Parts: sequence; C-alpha cells; structure tokens
Amino acid sequence: MTDQQTPPTTDERAERQPTPLPVRPATPRPRLRATLRWAAAAFVFAVVGTGTAYGITLMDRTDVPGLATRSDGRWDYPELVRPPLPSGSPGPLAPSNKAGAHYADLRALVLPAPHGAIPDPGLKGDDGWVTTKDFMAPYTGESRPDVRQMLVDNGLRHIAARGWTTPDGTHTRIYLLQFDTAAVAEDVLGRQFTGYAEPRYRIAEADAYALEEPFPEARVNGVSLVDFAEAKPYGKEQLRMAYLGAGDTVAMITQTREGGAASIPFWQTVTLQSELLA
Repeated sequence: MTDQQTPPTTDERAERQPTPLPVRPATPRPRLRATLRWAAAAFVFAVVGTGTAYGITLMDRTDVPGLATRSDGRWDYPELVRPPLPSGSPGPLAPSNKAGAHYADLRALVLPAPHGAIPDPGLKGDDGWVTTKDFMAPYTGESRPDVRQMLVDNGLRHIAARGWTTPDGTHTRIYLLQFDTAAVAEDVLGRQFTGYAEPRYRIAEADAYALEEPFPEARVNGVSLVDFAEAKPYGKEQLRMAYLGAGDTVAMITQTREGGAASIPFWQTVTLQSELLA
C-alpha cells in the first residue's frame, strides 16, 4: 500500500511562499523653477534656485539643431546671482510690495561686463553711484536740460551704472534709475523717456530711430520693455537702445558699434538685465 501524504494546511502553504522585497517609493525628479528659452537667438538662459539667488547659463550652440559652432556673436557673461534681500523684505514684483521697491542694493543689480570686455572708466562713479551729469552724457546738448529737469521733477533718488567695450568694438552703457515708487517709474518710462515711435530725448549718436520687435523670449514677466534701433542710413556707428521698467526702477541700455550694432548681444544684454531687475 502506498503511503499517502497529508496535504499541507493553509498556514503551512503560507509559510512556504517567498517574502516579497520592500518597494522603495520613487524619488520625484527635481523641477526647474523657470526656463527662459532663446530659440530665436539660439541660446537658453536657465534660471535655477530659491529665494533671491539664481544662476544663468547659456546653452551650447551645438545643442541647437542647425547650429554647429559658437560664432553667433553671444558674449560670455559671468554667472549672475541676485544680491540678497534684507530679511523680511519682498521682491520688487511681489504682490505685497505695493511701491515696487527694490530693497536690494541697486548697484549690485547692474549687469556685470562680459569676460574680455574693457570697463568704461567714466561710469565707475563714487562707490558705484553716478551723477545725473554722467547719465546725461549720451544725450544731445539740447536735450540735456530737459532730461535734468524731468528727473528732478520726478524725484530721482539714485543712478547706478556700468559700461564696457568688447573686443568687437561694441560700446555698452547701462544705467539704473531709482524713483520713489513703481507708479512714478512707470510714468517716467511711458510718458517721459519714450514717445510714440522714437525716444523723447535724442541720443547724440542717432538722428532717426525705428522701433524693433524684440526676440520672442526677450520679454520677462513684470518688466516693461521699449527698444529702438538707429534707422538707416546711419553714420559711422549704429545705436541700439532699450528702456526697461521694473518696480521703482527704470533702466536705459545703449550699444553702439562701428558699421552696425549686432542684434544678438544686444538682446542677450537686455534679457539678462531684465532678469536681474525682476
């Protein structure tokens, strides 16, 4: 007679099952806070970080389809970091900041010169501040009295500035003008500095202006932008210029270059300065 084995009980079958390995929950991938894509200009500025600090880097030209070299005219700017805000102070575009005040040091918000550029000694100023006379230097002699009076009437507080000349001969000047409130700065930008189709006050290098359409990604949320280029036929040099408005501050950026001011470094400069002010 064949011995018959007793079927295992339910408990015995459970003990023989292999114990499953614990499953570790997937770690969420970090997300970029913001990405400013320069498809038209063939570069990307990646804005990463928390609080008031961030870095901006440029995409390799070889990463963009159809572009195989880095000869498109971009400048090599250093990594940019916003200066820290005083403890408890909001950013200029925060809803709680009704005056649109820049509580960070305005001098630290001026775009630094790209690598290889020669600083403009006339825009060093005292402790980083420049005078109204320094700011008026690019304007024609007949415009300067009106510019001075307009700034006095609107309660100009400070002017921070920086300038440089790159190896290709482009001369850049950046001025940041701080007023009491965003409402005043908005009025100065929209009704004082700019007219319908040209600047209200003439820059000495240009006789006629044309409005330009910005690169699509050049506009930064919360920053107003009005830009002009000297119209042909221009003289020995061409001027490109832009006015920016962010909170209580108005920026003026000018670039001049013999034979024509290139568009890519101009828009690169405008966008980076906009990012610093936002």
